[in-house]
Amino acid sequence: MESLDDHDICPIGLQSQATILCCECGTPISPNPANMCVVCIRTHVDITEGIPKQGTLFFCRNCERYLQPPSQWVTAALESRELLSICLKKLKGLTKVRLVDAGFVWTEPHSKRLKVKLTIQKEVMNGTVLQQVFVVEFVVQNQMCEDCHRTEAKDFWKSVVQVRQKATHKKTMYYLEQAILKHKAHANTLNIKEMPDGIDFYYGQPQDSRRFVEFLQAVVPCKYVTSKKLVSHDIRSNIFNYKTSFSVEIAPICKDDIICLPAKLAAGFGNIGQLVICSRISTAIHLINPSTLQIAEVSSLQYWKSPFTSIATTKQFREYIVMQVDHVPDSRHNSSFGSVSTKHVLADVWVCLSSDMSADQIHCRTHLGHLLQPGDTALGFDLGNSNANSFDLDKIPVEKRPDVILVKKLFAEKGYRNRQRKWKLARLEREAAMSANSNEVDYTDFMEDLEEDEALRQNVNIFKDPRKIDVEADPDTPQISLEEMLDDLSLNEDATGGAGAAMIE
Repeated sequence: MESLDDHDICPIGLQSQATILCCECGTPISPNPANMCVVCIRTHVDITEGIPKQGTLFFCRNCERYLQPPSQWVTAALESRELLSICLKKLKGLTKVRLVDAGFVWTEPHSKRLKVKLTIQKEVMNGTVLQQVFVVEFVVQNQMCEDCHRTEAKDFWKSVVQVRQKATHKKTMYYLEQAILKHKAHANTLNIKEMPDGIDFYYGQPQDSRRFVEFLQAVVPCKYVTSKKLVSHDIRSNIFNYKTSFSVEIAPICKDDIICLPAKLAAGFGNIGQLVICSRISTAIHLINPSTLQIAEVSSLQYWKSPFTSIATTKQFREYIVMQVDHVPDSRHNSSFGSVSTKHVLADVWVCLSSDMSADQIHCRTHLGHLLQPGDTALGFDLGNSNANSFDLDKIPVEKRPDVILVKKLFAEKGYRNRQRKWKLARLEREAAMSANSNEVDYTDFMEDLEEDEALRQNVNIFKDPRKIDVEADPDTPQISLEEMLDDLSLNEDATGGAGAAMIE
């Protein structure tokens, strides 16, 4: 731009830039390296050349995902950033220009048309930068994705994790279910099916199954074996199609089970004693001797090296009325070996069957001295009159066996506790294949265990029940505080791309 001379008179504010004439049409324009107006430059150069003005997007109506080339299916809402990214990747010529702006132009949602407005820049004719705005129209076509194809063909899974536990009740399985929901370990699960002795988790890729098996090993004591089944193969390309199965077996020990350890294994845990109770299940099996308060943890490796089973479960327990409680001084149960529980109190208790109050009182030593008072009801196992099938128990002299082993205190009737319970749990959405009546009893027992054991609640998300939040609770019954509860949520996540399906019950 040339500066004005001193003799040129021009008011301040009315000074203008010098102009030139377009070399083609003679229109006055601001000087530019091409010496041409924008209209004439566009007649010679089209910066949108090579960029398609129309395109096609493939959409799966079953799972509501779009195809992102070359073979990835992505979940994207209308006019979202994810969908805009898919549209821009379909335009090959954008790499030769500079993209300034991009956005959707509104279209009818059911029109199967998407319009994207683009603003691009490109250097032309001696360094002149030309900017242009244009619209690209995409046609949405329906195409079923590979996952939905396999689902419709009943061949939707390539890998399955079969979780099994040979136990008479399902407390450990319910605990595992809550741990899966809390950590969202069921991501990428295609289907979940409940079986009589466990749950099957179906996946589209074997690596997803391996990650899930690694999670199971970090939550419960278990072992697994792998097998493959050849479905098809192409002899020309040497491609084999397998279905992989991971058979996971969880240790058949549950909370409150009574166990008779092998003598050698009991000696290895600081002479804990052979008759013990399972106090908790985590990555290890937590045991406590009710007569000495000694505790031990059996890791998964130790258990499968020397496996053992339960001699009694909650289904064999009977109700006893506590008649007298005498706490044992600390000096009487100090142990020279192993660890001793500080949460329990040793006591000598005299009990009688609640169904036969006229019978003689039975003496037993228990770890529940901190809970039991005369008149309370406790659940226990009548070892003296039972016929337990255990070789290790048969080796113990009869005079050294307790007549009754008390396991837990019975705080209130199950129906009463259900009515005053202010919380609820999330459940996995799955195909049920079990007896509803037996499951309901086991599920109620698991919820009572959550109320009575704070350590058990660490891997469980507990939600407020708005229908019972104002119910007055019995102070003598174990309760979960409101601070430990989460707000009520409705979890309905996509099983194909989210964290799996779940529901609040």
